[in-house]
Amino acid sequence: MANLQTAIITGMSGAGKTVAMQCFEDMGYYCIDNLPPSLIPTFIELFDQSESFNRVALVVDLRSREFFNDFSEIVEENLKDLNITPKILFLDASDRSLVARYKESRRLHPLSTQGRILDGILKEKELLEGIKGRSDIIIDTTNLNSRGLREKIIDKFNVEKQEAFHIELLSFGFKHGTPLDADLVIDVRFLPNPYYIDELRPKTGLDEEVYDYVMSQPDTELFYEKYTDLLDFLLPRYKLEGKASVTVAIGCTGGKHRSVALTERIAQKYQAAGYIVNRTHRDKDKE
Repeated sequence: MANLQTAIITGMSGAGKTVAMQCFEDMGYYCIDNLPPSLIPTFIELFDQSESFNRVALVVDLRSREFFNDFSEIVEENLKDLNITPKILFLDASDRSLVARYKESRRLHPLSTQGRILDGILKEKELLEGIKGRSDIIIDTTNLNSRGLREKIIDKFNVEKQEAFHIELLSFGFKHGTPLDADLVIDVRFLPNPYYIDELRPKTGLDEEVYDYVMSQPDTELFYEKYTDLLDFLLPRYKLEGKASVTVAIGCTGGKHRSVALTERIAQKYQAAGYIVNRTHRDKDKE
């Protein structure tokens, strides 16, 4: 019953709760936004009994106003009865910064009167004073961008940064359509096509004969060196920017030979370098 890691994300409206929730999702937490407070103990108990989840994060804000009134009972009594002690993250920012963010988004503060943003912020600050005092971690986002906030959350919640970043390698065939979710797309149709060799045509880039044929071409090694040199430059910078993953798509005509072989070789390189790498050969078995 005590194995479920539970986080409660709360704080001032506009202080970064959406970014925080996305960060927790990337760290492997199952996140729920705006769960009715009365359901929190039941929800936590169900997840604690499940073997499929070991981390859960709840986002609570002014949409769940009763949470703040019932905070002591919910957290200090109900959850303690379940032997669950949530870690509470409170996000704050200066009044000036919050006003600027609301003006930029052109949204009204939920507690503002006749559109006076600062009035709403001051009322919310008073309402949240109690829960802020009970919070385990308080992060002031006044001078933080999204990347900075993510780094602080990862550090505070003791999750290795490597867990929050992985590489998705995808081979595909252009005749079956370009992947919609790729961050980087490279075309390797300039390499000789094993399709035109009778004994290689029914095989794929996962077969040794096809792999060796693709790698034996004079331009393959030069392409591999230049492309992985580019990835060596980009991947650490994507990670530093706060991306959770990068999808690299490698395409040939049918997605069966050249793209598969090169995807496999590139995957081996970055796995050996310590990255988490997932590979998918989308069109390998298509005719």
